[in-house]
Amino acid sequence: MEPYIREATADTPKILLDSKNNKFEISKMSLPEDAIEFYTPILNWLEKYKEQPNTETTFDFMLEYFNTASSKQVIQMLLLLQEIAKKSKVTVRWFYKAIDEDMQSIGEEYSQIINVTFELVEY
Repeated sequence: MEPYIREATADTPKILLDSKNNKFEISKMSLPEDAIEFYTPILNWLEKYKEQPNTETTFDFMLEYFNTASSKQVIQMLLLLQEIAKKSKVTVRWFYKAIDEDMQSIGEEYSQIINVTFELVEY
């Protein structure tokens, strides 16, 4: 599969989906004007990846902040990762700053929603 790479902007996160190098990451800020439009290619890529995933998939969520519209899309990504876990050992690593209780709390909530290995990583 071809990698899906998108550099961060002021409003959109960095996206790295690279199955060949086993690197999966979303980072920075997610405040796109149209979250559905921004996240559709990402969700489509994950749908294709779901057909033949790597034996292990570790997905790093390193978001500093995201808006409500983005949170709905993040949940869709997590649900797809749960589907991928039927064929692959999936680990979600949710990174949050030590002083950011909101991101920690969101990670804790998400860890209870989906059925994959979920690690909260403080930095």
